[in-house]
Amino acid sequence: MSRKTSIPLAVAIASAALLAGCDNAADPAAPVSSTRHYGSIAFEPCTLASGAAAANVQAQCATFEVPEDHDAPDGRRIRLNLAWLPATDEANASPDPVFFLAGGPGQSAVSVWPSLNPAFGEVRKQRHIVLVDQRGTGGSNALECLPPDHDGEATPVVDADAIAAFAAECAAAAADRADPRFYTTTDAIRDLDAVREAIGASRVNLVGGSYGTRVAQQYAGRFPQRVRSIVLDGVAPNDLVVGGEFAHTFEDALALQSAQCRQLPACAQRFPQDARAQLDALVAKLKEAPAEVEFRDPASGESRRGQVDADTVTGLAFMFSYMPQTAALLPLVLDEAAHGRFAPLKSLSELMGRSMGGSMARGMQWSVICAEDADRFREDDSGRDTVLGQDVARMFFAACASWPHGTRPDGFTDPFRSEIPVLLLSGELDPVTPPRYAERVLEGLPNGRHLVLHGQGHGTLGLGCMPKLTGQFIESADAKALDAACLDTLTYVPPFTSFNGWEP
Repeated sequence: MSRKTSIPLAVAIASAALLAGCDNAADPAAPVSSTRHYGSIAFEPCTLASGAAAANVQAQCATFEVPEDHDAPDGRRIRLNLAWLPATDEANASPDPVFFLAGGPGQSAVSVWPSLNPAFGEVRKQRHIVLVDQRGTGGSNALECLPPDHDGEATPVVDADAIAAFAAECAAAAADRADPRFYTTTDAIRDLDAVREAIGASRVNLVGGSYGTRVAQQYAGRFPQRVRSIVLDGVAPNDLVVGGEFAHTFEDALALQSAQCRQLPACAQRFPQDARAQLDALVAKLKEAPAEVEFRDPASGESRRGQVDADTVTGLAFMFSYMPQTAALLPLVLDEAAHGRFAPLKSLSELMGRSMGGSMARGMQWSVICAEDADRFREDDSGRDTVLGQDVARMFFAACASWPHGTRPDGFTDPFRSEIPVLLLSGELDPVTPPRYAERVLEGLPNGRHLVLHGQGHGTLGLGCMPKLTGQFIESADAKALDAACLDTLTYVPPFTSFNGWEP
């Protein structure tokens, strides 16, 4: 809550206490309202839970209506799902809150928050956090497009034509409540500004992760006077074709991980063949003959049977590469598979697929990438010899043949240029938004600074001393004054040489 809004709330609380003290005839059973207002929006207490291991978070929740088509305000309206986390020192809260912008596209800011909450402990001391489920995600008229047989299992592999057919079915099913053309980044930033105005904040601080960095840049480009500071974690430049370079960025991350293994005697001795070569050999083998395997179900522990094919291996390797802790398992899992022991790989693939399944609203993702990226993607032969190959991008954009989608405004892909203070963050081994992306964006930001976290992957806000640095930056709005020496303590996660762990 801002200082501007805390005054009437304090008056209301004082008034309520005064009335309670004077009115001896008051009904003790009368319900006490738990409603709190942030600007003109009424919030109710709620608990945010991710369903993962992260602790639940107490918050205030509300819905907020906006036109589905901002240029037709009398048309259909949709409700945005909001959460407000008051500053822990609420009496001295600063007037400009923090808006957290989730990734994906398709991730719910409210749902993902419990796992991020510890990273914002410093920020929350004197600033409110506002979460807005981007339209089409979470509780904001979600365009989930779950397969008909969705049961929490790993998503089955389908071809491009099947994806396009499924997208057409999903659009038809949602037609009575959503027009997918209006679920783009451009529509979303107008929602954000409507929320900002409603809560009475003249300016906001933006923290965007992954795709959320695109949202932050687009908002700041459209409403520069409304932004005080920006944190971009896992930076996607405005001209990046999201999904168009995964084959290459993953290849680069693999090379860096292999180089790290070669520098460690125990790893180099245990795995004389690097991960890239292991993957090539295994993928070639499984393309010829997928393996039937008996494995332990990662949830129930029951014995099950399943198939491991080339897509199982490349998919697991890609998902593992997001975090150094899981990437450290990759050489060992591949080595086991190369010796015909596929059970660990299959169990881990099931585990990762289930943890990722349902976390992204697929339809909303299609609305974004089909309007903003698909027509800019140019297939070339450079991806032919990569582990992921050219199919990964083809599949990523396959739905666009049938999914109704809007357009992007002129200048959407122009580089972000601004005097606003910006802190840019990258993991050195990030397989999807490598540090060179942030360097490109930094060129247009005279008050920007880029920090690269050594040995880390995608998403750095909660690592090491980053929570402290993020808090300091948002307080000072001076990225160049930060003393980031504490990040030097971060190091590489050594690869596992056995399932007992890594060599000491």
